[in-house]
Amino acid sequence: SMVSCHTAFIDGYVIEGHVPVADIKRLLAEKPEALGLAVPEMPYGSPGMGPEERREAYNVMLMQRDGGSSIFSRYEAASEKAPKKRR
Repeated sequence: SMVSCHTAFIDGYVIEGHVPVADIKRLLAEKPEALGLAVPEMPYGSPGMGPEERREAYNVMLMQRDGGSSIFSRYEAASEKAPKKRR
């Protein structure tokens, strides 16, 4: 379920998919007991996948060594960030 298009290995961690640099830096600073990070599939607006102002919502997942995962960070859809119009 964490499959994506690119795989990298950094300081003993697996980075799978279009993971934002800020999340990789946080992973390396915090050094959790984990396998690594993943952005499953290829969400539009993730790094390298289209303009951020049209981004789909997506999660960066922390992959555990036991096969489990949890949300490491969440990126809202661009439309969710836009200020609401007054009527």
